Amino acid sequence: MDCPLSTRRMAALTLVALFSFSSRGNSADRPQWGESDSRNQVSAERGLVDSFEPGDRRRDGSGRIDIDTTKRVKWTAKLGDRAHGTPVVAGGRVFVGTNNNDPRDTRIQGDKGVLMCFSEQSGDFLWQLVVPKMYALKYSDWHNVGICSSPTVEGDKVYLVTNRCEVVCLDAKGMSDGNDGPYQEEGRHMVVEGEQPLEPTEKDADIVWLYDMVAELDVFPHNASNCSILLDGNLLYICTSNGVDWTHTRVVSPQAPTIIVLDKTTGKLVARDDFGIGGDIVHGQWSSPALGRVGDRRLICIGAGDACVYAFEALDPQTSPKKKPRNLKYVWKFNGEPLAQTQDNVPRDHQHDTNSYLVTAMPVFHDERVYVAITQEAYHRKMKGYLVCLDATLEGDVTRKAIKWTYEDTGASVSTVSVADGLVYAADFAGRVHCLDAETGHCYWVYEAGNPVWGSTFVADGKVYVGTGRYYFCVLKAGKKLEELARIRMRDGVLSTPTAANGVLYVATNRHLYAIADDEHAAE
Repeated sequence: MDCPLSTRRMAALTLVALFSFSSRGNSADRPQWGESDSRNQVSAERGLVDSFEPGDRRRDGSGRIDIDTTKRVKWTAKLGDRAHGTPVVAGGRVFVGTNNNDPRDTRIQGDKGVLMCFSEQSGDFLWQLVVPKMYALKYSDWHNVGICSSPTVEGDKVYLVTNRCEVVCLDAKGMSDGNDGPYQEEGRHMVVEGEQPLEPTEKDADIVWLYDMVAELDVFPHNASNCSILLDGNLLYICTSNGVDWTHTRVVSPQAPTIIVLDKTTGKLVARDDFGIGGDIVHGQWSSPALGRVGDRRLICIGAGDACVYAFEALDPQTSPKKKPRNLKYVWKFNGEPLAQTQDNVPRDHQHDTNSYLVTAMPVFHDERVYVAITQEAYHRKMKGYLVCLDATLEGDVTRKAIKWTYEDTGASVSTVSVADGLVYAADFAGRVHCLDAETGHCYWVYEAGNPVWGSTFVADGKVYVGTGRYYFCVLKAGKKLEELARIRMRDGVLSTPTAANGVLYVATNRHLYAIADDEHAAE
């Protein structure tokens, strides 16, 4: 553990541990990014803090946090120096993606993608998955971003998209209980081609199976592979991150799918989309799928790099792989390019221009509606965009008829919304949080959090949490009236979404993972 609790504090917390469970009746694990299926960024957790003190760095040069200088912090753990993935909490463990710029294993140096696993109770480091960069495909695995995906956990299995555009199933216990599963090449997987394989230790990940989307499907990811996998029964739904080449003028693999379905037990391909996006991808495809019930149907929705939002029928959750993967055909699609909503036959010659639009955020299902941000490429300083609320009950091309309302004041946004108690909370890349009426889109307030916002809002316990790249972590009171509860200066930028599990708030900054709780919750 990087920043241990003092002996005196541990003793005090032990006394209240017996009483803390009853005060957190809604407490539960958080095994994926967002609410189960819908991907709504909300939680039923109670007793979460409205403020905390992140503490100071130790004076020993380690860069770690001195726990004695914190307040309402259960523990902290050192990461690399970049963390885009939202923490996930399940089975007594916390998982978070980072990079290798503060190596846990001295044998492994340099730029790598890393998934770290910590003890939920103590913050002790348990194991890590280390993945070499994918330099063979130029601009497919951006420098120092690490593993951007948030894993999805079920029981003793962890499902993840790595920075090499691989889908992996991991043993949640790592190598501590031996090398399980058919995959036995972990030592070779930790190094680049041509290097001597390493001998895995109990602090390394145990890969059960691996599906390489580049090798199997000719996918060409752009900048990052960062899907948060949707688990539905026996099936995994995954966005491939297929995109343009380094010139931003050509889709390298127009025949590659946007979304695939794998069998969770074997990693075999079950289905792929038949959307025909092909060469119309503007930049990249970084959305993740969501699932919602619409009438008698179970629909899965995803944003794509051609500015469209697609919905298709979910497969039977017990579907098994066949010799030939089936095709996923959309039930409806919505073209988010503003030009498409004003004239027919939108010209495609503008599609690789960074002035064009795409969908980066996850769609959120709520009451047979879909809420999602349509955006220009914020990273390239193209700052137009809008939030849209769509009727999810329709079929076909619904571009002209599905819009319930639009809100254009968000501008560019890569963030997923939070829908709670009739309100929508949305962050934009410029660092503002917007509170809207979920039914009408009426804006109640706008809060200046500080740009940029790469993560999303998170709503729980009557509070709205959001972090910014400008080192601020903001806590607002949920509701139609704007009230700032705290504006906390962190020691590093926050590029991911906060989350909560079992009465504890988790915030990943670029360099540290914080487990934050009142004293009455901290020992549980």
